Amino acid sequence: MTTIPRLAAFALLAGLVAGCSSGSGGGQVAAAGQRAGAAPLTVEQLSAKVGCTPRMQVNATELRTGYCKTPDGEFFVTTFMSQAGKDAWMDAAPEYNPHLVGPLWTVLSSRKVLDLLRERLGGDLHLTDHRTKKMQVVG
Repeated sequence: MTTIPRLAAFALLAGLVAGCSSGSGGGQVAAAGQRAGAAPLTVEQLSAKVGCTPRMQVNATELRTGYCKTPDGEFFVTTFMSQAGKDAWMDAAPEYNPHLVGPLWTVLSSRKVLDLLRERLGGDLHLTDHRTKKMQVVG
């Protein structure tokens, strides 16, 4: 499967996860560059950090996904309303590797693009299915 159809399939999966998951809206995680209790970054804010205006693919209560294309490459940015929603997404989409993961957000693309985006967004690079004992996190 080529990258673009795979990314499109991801956007559809994200919509399904949004419709099936439940969350309390809490569970905000503090991380570098984000104060504890601060509102999580939006798809638009994350995309702006890398010079993109996202084309929204999923705009649901529990998660939002935007598609971006920049000189660095093509990628999807997904934000979550709760840690439970993010966990549900991570459990439902393990085959989409690698992905960049931050507090209540994830970015999906090729390793090359994620390496470039990580310089500006931070986060941890997940290289394999996070549910396996052999998961490799770069960060």
